[in-house]
Amino acid sequence: MLVDFNTLPDSSRVWIYQASRTFNESELKEINASLDTFIQNWTAHGNDLNAGYEIQYNRFIVIALDQSSQSATGCSIDASVHFIQQLEKKYGVELLDKMNVSYKQGEFVAYKNLIDFKTMAKQKAISKNTVVFNNLVATKGEYKTHWEVPASESWHARFL
Repeated sequence: MLVDFNTLPDSSRVWIYQASRTFNESELKEINASLDTFIQNWTAHGNDLNAGYEIQYNRFIVIALDQSSQSATGCSIDASVHFIQQLEKKYGVELLDKMNVSYKQGEFVAYKNLIDFKTMAKQKAISKNTVVFNNLVATKGEYKTHWEVPASESWHARFL
């Protein structure tokens, strides 16, 4: 069941998918409609899942699931991954590659593969104060407080 992302409890599980590029307005409209349909029909063992989503910076798809009434199952998680794979194919973007890093350069969101990010850190092109996106957060509460943070406060710190 699709619910407003903002009404989901902080204990809700989150999945963050970062796109390899920014989506344009037309794509965003289509993606929002596709997410609405997917989440409205998303179930676990025939039971509705209370979930919502938001898209940040026109490139991060964040899905949250309130597991207090019904938890995700292997099949429901597989369904969500298949859905994201369909978006990848339709829009020619990477959404599932966890070996890429996004960070802020001013108001611009940059996207690099991990090797390039490490090189930039060694060259001091990235500092402990560079704002990075920690897509490994597990709950909506963590997402709100530890997703967009200085590199020194994230797993990215190991490269600095």
